[in-house]
Amino acid sequence: MRWKTGEYAGWGRVLRAGGKMARPEKIAALRATLREEKCPAIGNRRSYGDAALNGGGHVIDMTRLDRMIAFDEETGILQAEAGITIGEITRLMAPRGWIPAVLPGTGFATLGGCIGNDVHGKNHHGAGSFGQHVVEIELLGANGRTRRITPGNAPELFRATIGGLGQTGIILSASIRLIRSGSTVMDVRESRADNLDEFMSLLEGSTATYCVGWIDATARGESLGRGILEEAEIREHAVPITEKGAKSVPMDAPRFLLSAPVVRAFNQLYLRRVPPGGRRIDRSMQDFFFPLDRVHDWNRLYGKPGFHQFQCVLPPDSARETLHRMMEKIASSRLASPLAVLKRLGEGRGGMMSFPMEGFTLAVDFPNRRESAGLVQELIDMTLAAGGRIYPAKDSVATAEQFAPMYDERADFATIANAQDPDHRLETDLVRRLKLRSEA
Repeated sequence: MRWKTGEYAGWGRVLRAGGKMARPEKIAALRATLREEKCPAIGNRRSYGDAALNGGGHVIDMTRLDRMIAFDEETGILQAEAGITIGEITRLMAPRGWIPAVLPGTGFATLGGCIGNDVHGKNHHGAGSFGQHVVEIELLGANGRTRRITPGNAPELFRATIGGLGQTGIILSASIRLIRSGSTVMDVRESRADNLDEFMSLLEGSTATYCVGWIDATARGESLGRGILEEAEIREHAVPITEKGAKSVPMDAPRFLLSAPVVRAFNQLYLRRVPPGGRRIDRSMQDFFFPLDRVHDWNRLYGKPGFHQFQCVLPPDSARETLHRMMEKIASSRLASPLAVLKRLGEGRGGMMSFPMEGFTLAVDFPNRRESAGLVQELIDMTLAAGGRIYPAKDSVATAEQFAPMYDERADFATIANAQDPDHRLETDLVRRLKLRSEA
């Protein structure tokens, strides 16, 4: 296998790594590659920090292993290679009346990445996390042997693999349970919330299958936490909506594009696109689930320095007070970008290291400026104090000391991962930074 040497980065582009990368096209080539060098497998690098980086080492890019293997029309179970994207599965299967039960915010995430990060979607309060709909995983261990693991035949290893960031072995393929879909059109209800309390009440009272909110992270005073709530259902037997062609960001944007005055002005205009009384519109499935995918390389809007994302989930009893303090700190920092999301999560999680827990999740992007990492650190401390947790797939600044108390099964996960990979050849920069495989 040919190894290419170069630099690569996570989606936030703040953290980078240099090393060697191979891109096998067949499982046989992957096995041969691993005989040369045991190393982590990565997908489309849509995690924002260093979850898919191995600085100074080797990695295997799985994106060419992207074939569908089998589909059972009776059960809705799809088997596919780990490198296929969730957007491609949706594009191919939705016209046949099936979609993945859980869809993350980008269609460019691979199947293996969705499992390794146990992603969640706009229906987590009802459907749980992605890993809860995985039936079987074909796992290539660090010892070179392949196992087909299920919740029945290897329950602890299965739970360590779901959300396990690739530390228990390389996911070759997986079988996932799809759900029926009446069409590729979403019936979307948009409502405006004038402040954070109203926003959270709308989220708590929603009975929609899919629910997500855009929050204005620049608003202050009586408008603190204002935003737009989107509630949606899949239409039955609707005529498909013609997709518009995707656009691209051709170069790194200048810094002034995300200056505080520009972001505030954009947010005000974006809020006003929805009438005070709300509105109902039809949107294509791709547009609703993967809105940012319409702009390829949108991370370049943050310029060459890149950006940090902070995402936390806070338990219901502490969420309201903590979110008020977080939004006040974020707004007064003048660092927030227009990309900020507030959602309600349910109890569902598939693995030991899965991010979701019941409560409210806030995600905010910050351009990589001198003060940004310090602000994110403060927000992480507030999350820890409130009994919440941060999302490893989005993090680029947390310390092991901050992270460890948030995940009460971390030591059990480390024991299993270390047993599967005793030489620690599958570790990534994030795993080392957060000491995820320390059994203490």
